[in-house]
Amino acid sequence: MTERVTLITGASAGIGAEMARVFAANKHRLALVARRADRLTALSAEIVASGGQAPIVIPCDLEQPDACAKIEDALQSAGVEVEYLINNAGFGMFGFAVDMDRDAQLRMIDLNVRTLTDLSLRLAPQVIKHKGGILNVSSIAGLIPGPGMAVYYASKAYVLSFTEALRQELGPKGVRVTALCPGPVPSEFQARAGFKPGLDSAILGVSPKDVAALAYKSLMANKGTVFPGLGIKIVPVLLRLFPRSFIAGAVARLQLTRVGQG
Repeated sequence: MTERVTLITGASAGIGAEMARVFAANKHRLALVARRADRLTALSAEIVASGGQAPIVIPCDLEQPDACAKIEDALQSAGVEVEYLINNAGFGMFGFAVDMDRDAQLRMIDLNVRTLTDLSLRLAPQVIKHKGGILNVSSIAGLIPGPGMAVYYASKAYVLSFTEALRQELGPKGVRVTALCPGPVPSEFQARAGFKPGLDSAILGVSPKDVAALAYKSLMANKGTVFPGLGIKIVPVLLRLFPRSFIAGAVARLQLTRVGQG
């Protein structure tokens, strides 16, 4: 029988690294994907030292057009198939969309949208075969328009919509599909995006470790959309009370003040 693995993208830090730890603790063999080989190697050694199986380490820049083909080739070379797919990799950028680097924003779409979609479709036959699951990391940002972070919010709206639809298509085939929608999470994401966490992060934020633990539990229980933390669970309820134009204006005031443009 072909060995089964859990593939985790963006596994070198933050939620991705914590996902790796919680899946390994639950006896999954892992395939870890991220750009930084040294971080993946260190995480792999940590997992082995804790009694887990040695992960397959796949250093790969997921923003590149051939990234998904490289991942597929690495899995085939290792003689494994994917049972669970965790699409965690992604990044954001702060500022007015028309003022920021266009190529960088298009690379964001490549990673947040194209790569996630490619891996989901490319590996779905294996996941279906093994009656496994797909967990896509969206965001609370996927529920609202995001002035000051327009492309990122839009990309996460795509992830949420795509995941909800995929859940309906793959559910009858015995596949779990879950959308994880965290709020602000203390990680390297903020530094790359170009902002410092504010009061909203302190109120709504949940640790990467807690997010990962809930994500694992929710995927195994076949939950559809998951909002980590009490504060984040309230947000979808509040959004029903206000028109989207009001929400967009409120987000604009928060975001643009944070980046010194308000």
